[in-house]
Amino acid sequence: MRPTIGIDFGTTNSVVATLRPDGSVVSLDHAAGDVFRSVLCLWQAGRAGTRLAAGPAAIEAYLEDPLASRLIMSMKSYLAQRSFRETRIHGRAWTLEALVAAFLRELLAPFGAEMAGARVVVGRPVRFAGETADDAFGEERLRAAFTAAGLPGVQVALEPAAAGHRFASTLDAPATVLVGDLGGGTSDFSVLRFEPGPPRRVTPLGHAGVGLAGDALDYRIIDRVVSPLLGKGDQYAVWGKPMPIPAGWYLSFARWHQLSLMRAPKVLADIAEVTRTAEHPDRLRHLVMLVEEEAGYALYRAVSGVKAALSRAETAVLSFRHEDFAVEAPIARADFEAWIAPDLARMGAAVDAALADAGLAAADVDRVFLTGGTSLVPAVRELFAGRFGAARIAGGGEFVSVAEGLALMGAEAG
Repeated sequence: MRPTIGIDFGTTNSVVATLRPDGSVVSLDHAAGDVFRSVLCLWQAGRAGTRLAAGPAAIEAYLEDPLASRLIMSMKSYLAQRSFRETRIHGRAWTLEALVAAFLRELLAPFGAEMAGARVVVGRPVRFAGETADDAFGEERLRAAFTAAGLPGVQVALEPAAAGHRFASTLDAPATVLVGDLGGGTSDFSVLRFEPGPPRRVTPLGHAGVGLAGDALDYRIIDRVVSPLLGKGDQYAVWGKPMPIPAGWYLSFARWHQLSLMRAPKVLADIAEVTRTAEHPDRLRHLVMLVEEEAGYALYRAVSGVKAALSRAETAVLSFRHEDFAVEAPIARADFEAWIAPDLARMGAAVDAALADAGLAAADVDRVFLTGGTSLVPAVRELFAGRFGAARIAGGGEFVSVAEGLALMGAEAG
């Protein structure tokens, strides 16, 4: 049997899995574990020019010297955005495909033996992230990035369908299953019909998705708790007339993949000009400091941490400090759930769209399988419990099920 490799290039984490000769499917471990953070760090190394690292090594390099480094996060969120063509890093132009390819080479470097001669299946969301996402363009760039990384001709499959294949291996009777893959950038749903066989058959019935997930929930925390401490909602004066502080700055600040854009000289100059007549100038100075001193990653970790804590407790404290800026804010789960209500509504609409695409009602679904880190948020699980009943919902392998399912799909393709 030809070896098969599944690659889940995720917004937040990436995973590589393989199908063993004995039919078992496993995630391949890096030194830091089977989950590899989808981050890339580039820095100047004297005469050696620009160096780069990915995953945990990227975070370590960045924390050693954040001012001299460029940390690239959430690259996948840009794939379907035609407006993002390239960025300049240390005087060199980098296309998005080149950045993703550099990350993929680092991700796959330890697995040369497993990759040799293997059929490679990579995942893509049903709907890419972004309000103006072009899904066909996103897949085209994803394929181009893999080609640039030395993997032309990869097979591409929908991520929720892959997670469904992994779940199907646990079933011993025919079932109609709704699979929800809720990660960092996208929430995707597939309705699949499983016949255990032999041979096992998986028939796709319907798909839908929406370009938001965990990052959008993090955004709500930043927007409600942190941004007001940095001037959001304040005013400044123009010829003596009060004007609102530009809201666009905070839209970028609260989204990880846009934060680096705020370091553009024009943006920083505009903030400095507004600071001169702002009612709370110190708040804007703190905003500039956090942007210039690349404190975004530490803030990201703090926000992700408090979101995870709210999945386990009714209240949690967002604790963050950088120089003389500090946040020590208690957050109630009920407030957090109110903030994310618009996002939950969009996820729910995507679930309904997947059922409509399959021509089924909620009552026709036998099981619901949820995967991805965002599926652990209680309000997200309640979204499904309200539609399908808690007894029909299953989870597991939240960070590895897509990659392992992709490897299974590769084997079933022959």
